[in-house]
Amino acid sequence: MLDTVYRDFGTGYVPRWHADIIDPGAAYLAPARHTLLVAVDAEGAVVATAALDSRGPAHPPNPPQVAERFPSGGTAQVRRVYVRPEHRRRGLAGRLVDELMVLARADGGYRAVYLHTDPTVPGAEGFWRSLGKVVHDEREDAGGGQGIVHFEIPMGR
Repeated sequence: MLDTVYRDFGTGYVPRWHADIIDPGAAYLAPARHTLLVAVDAEGAVVATAALDSRGPAHPPNPPQVAERFPSGGTAQVRRVYVRPEHRRRGLAGRLVDELMVLARADGGYRAVYLHTDPTVPGAEGFWRSLGKVVHDEREDAGGGQGIVHFEIPMGR
């Protein structure tokens, strides 16, 4: 996951955005409604990740209408979907997201599944558009916002 923020996002590690990457156990394994899925190759190396948590998007930094639409507790947020470049285009991300959707539906307390993506990451926007619908595109905001695209994935997917 840390590779993503350096190689794909180009931001490097930013504690307020990426603390869960440094301590995934506290972020995804300890909270009852949070999950971290990990795919490993034959040698046991991590090649893909995907996470789910019960926190909706906060305002700030997200637009207020997005935070209001997806409140914490009733929203399953998909996070940290990442596949190492040499393992991409094999369906790993889709399979991990499918498993997260099974968990979100089984929880019984979620009314929506939310995620956001940085459209500058190659393939990210197209992948999420194939699974969900855009609910807010910050590139259309005055000044371009953060340039983030916010999605909802249908619960019945």
